[in-house]
Amino acid sequence: MVEKNKEYILDIIAEGYEGEGIAKLDGFPIFIEGALAGEKVRVKIVKVKKSYAYGKLEEIIENSQMREEPKCDHFKRCGGCSVQHMNYKKQLDFKWERVRDCVSKIGGLSKELVKYPLGMESNPYRYRNKVQLPIGRVNGKIVVGFYAPRSHNIIDINSCLIQDEVADRVSRITKDWIIKNNIEPATLDGEYNPKGIVRHIMIRKGFKTGEVMVVLVTTNKDVPNLEELKKLLIESIEGLKSIVLNVNPKNTNVILGEECKTIYGSDTIQDYIGEFKFNISPLSFFQVNPVQTEVLYNKALEFAGLTGEETVFDAYCGTGTITLFLSQKARKVYGVEIIEPAIINARENAKVNNVDNVEFTVGKSEEVIPALIKDGVRADVIVVDPPRKGCDAKLLYAIGETKPERVVYVSCDPSTLARDLKILDDVGYRTVEVQPVDMFPQTAHVECVVLMSRVEK
Repeated sequence: MVEKNKEYILDIIAEGYEGEGIAKLDGFPIFIEGALAGEKVRVKIVKVKKSYAYGKLEEIIENSQMREEPKCDHFKRCGGCSVQHMNYKKQLDFKWERVRDCVSKIGGLSKELVKYPLGMESNPYRYRNKVQLPIGRVNGKIVVGFYAPRSHNIIDINSCLIQDEVADRVSRITKDWIIKNNIEPATLDGEYNPKGIVRHIMIRKGFKTGEVMVVLVTTNKDVPNLEELKKLLIESIEGLKSIVLNVNPKNTNVILGEECKTIYGSDTIQDYIGEFKFNISPLSFFQVNPVQTEVLYNKALEFAGLTGEETVFDAYCGTGTITLFLSQKARKVYGVEIIEPAIINARENAKVNNVDNVEFTVGKSEEVIPALIKDGVRADVIVVDPPRKGCDAKLLYAIGETKPERVVYVSCDPSTLARDLKILDDVGYRTVEVQPVDMFPQTAHVECVVLMSRVEK
């Protein structure tokens, strides 16, 4: 019987979906954060459940050859880069095995369908083009950084190795300005502070254009000495094109409010994915790893197998990024998205790029797509790129009734992907290939793009 607060010497036999090491004591699973498969470790049990336990890593007795000394000083405290202790080859191996496990155990499909992940060919650091940093006061001191794992405690971070360097500079300038002017943050020792003013600082950068946007999120419009911050940023940040004040007065975990006021420059910045140019506003969704986004989208375009004659439905199309990629080789692409501002952005993006063979509709994909079919529009290919929770089952059954030749599924969660592949298999689609793409190095997250082909049952 595993006992709380007792120490054990354990062999790590595998890793869990979040990258934690897994050991077994007389068949009883123990999860140990920071341990790697193949290691022998000394562990203190900190929590015992009915069917598993959690242990704290006290000592690594035998190291894995795949272990790497984390480059970030905040690795164990910050809730961001949970697999930075793995070398990059090990990270890709881990993500490959995670997808294979989900496809097999949840989807009931062969592991052999899962190809090895497409990793970053360049340095897998400094790849993010967007960061949102909470601002708070902890033990009397102003902090700007990231939340600790599973908490709202802000870890003060001067530099984040997966963000562009411009974010580090903006963060330091903002923090110094807050301290100098004694501006109260809206978070006090992990709790909401109703008297606070500053909430978050968000930085976006166009990697191909070099354009930078800074968004200061506040509880109200009246920010003391805001002109001083504006002047400091203009003088110090190369490529600065936009400074926006975003007002969010609510006690909520949602970062951005609905009201944006541009206080310097333009309302948007621009960047490219492939040959397509996109206007990016504070509220726009835009993939955070532009290098791997091109890899992902090109693979989706390849899987779609377009010849120029096809009609394509793009479900959960967002701001139309994949839709525009598909438009290069399709006769017509219909994009569907429930969030109206995203559709407005999608239409603007199509106009900016002179694309006239796309049509965007606001609504639920599981309702709009059957309606299109009823109106006589038949899809040769359907592409879905749902949120983490996966596709609505109604959409999956609607795909079965539509009977396109191919389905291309873009997923950010292997578990819900595998669940949906099983449903699509039931309605007449065979999984041909699952291609993981490493969009988020140093983290446990993995994106996948899947090709499915119709079979008569």
